Amino acid sequence: VQLVESGGGLVQAGGSLRLSCAASGRTFSSYAMGWFRRAPGKETEFVAAISWSGGMTYYGSSVKGRFTISRDNAKNTVYLQMNSLKPEDTAVYYCAADRGTGVSIRVNEYDYWGQGTQVTVSS
Repeated sequence: VQLVESGGGLVQAGGSLRLSCAASGRTFSSYAMGWFRRAPGKETEFVAAISWSGGMTYYGSSVKGRFTISRDNAKNTVYLQMNSLKPEDTAVYYCAADRGTGVSIRVNEYDYWGQGTQVTVSS
């Protein structure tokens, strides 16, 4: 599975961005998907995850209520809608695919990763 993120950029605080992650391969619909981020000098942080069907979603505490994860299995794409952005949301955002069962918030349980897309929020 190859994952390609897009949609990052520079936005002012309070603004919105929508990230997309396009996946190759016919097995996309069987994978749980997650979004993670890494800011300079910090560890990789869980942002959001979604089950293969889209029926279950999970969010990190710092983004809950502001970000929404969704997926379109017909388009092999997962999205991250980010609203009310804050300067502390500045990071490289990565999407990842998990071949296992269930939905994980742990970095090491994801099998495939994209190259990342930069999100910068100015104050």
